[in-house]
Amino acid sequence: VQLVESGGGLVQPGGSLRLSCAASGFTFSTYAMSWYRQALGKERELVADINSSGSIRRYAAFLKGRFTISRDNAKKTVNLQMNVLKPEDTAVYYCKSEHGYWGQGTQVTVSS
Repeated sequence: VQLVESGGGLVQPGGSLRLSCAASGFTFSTYAMSWYRQALGKERELVADINSSGSIRRYAAFLKGRFTISRDNAKKTVNLQMNVLKPEDTAVYYCKSEHGYWGQGTQVTVSS
């Protein structure tokens, strides 16, 4: 099993980023997927998750509609569109499969 995140970087407050997680080594379309984040010195927290078909999406309350999770089962990817980014969104973002595998993470830094 391999999960590889990409798309992180440095962005100014109010900007947008799109993260992607490419999956391999398992039947992607049968597992729910999640995005987590961990800021320096803080606990890892759930950002959003999506069921296997993509029909059910759930978000952390603190996001207030700024992020959108999606998936493409044909391409075996799960994405996180992040809009109106704030400095407090700065963290390492991880994707996770329902059966417990994690990616290596991608750094998102929101700063002017």
